[in-house]
Amino acid sequence: MTVEAEVALGGGESVLDREIESLGAVVKLLADGPPPAEQRGGLTNLVELGGYTVTGRGAQVTVRLEDPYASTGRDQGTGQLVCTLARAQSVLDPKVRTDDVEVTLRPPEGPALGPYRCAEFLNG
Repeated sequence: MTVEAEVALGGGESVLDREIESLGAVVKLLADGPPPAEQRGGLTNLVELGGYTVTGRGAQVTVRLEDPYASTGRDQGTGQLVCTLARAQSVLDPKVRTDDVEVTLRPPEGPALGPYRCAEFLNG
């Protein structure tokens, strides 16, 4: 199912009317970074991932990483990834609220990071 959605791509900003078919497509869109016009408007990509697979069921999203995760899990890049996936999951599964989505990062070795909710990364 293709859904046109508002997808957060950084700094709380949103990119409108992007077609979203899967969570993997959303991460690819995020990893590609915003187009030049949106970059001039201040949007940026803070997420650095190697290979990955993303699955979502209800309010649970899991990102399985093929490479070690370079970030701490409590940084802006992780927040950008978590908030983007939370919003996308709520669009793909309308019964799920963005605020309820929990995202877990599973590196190839070591403990999982998360689960995280978008609200953990927002400065009030």
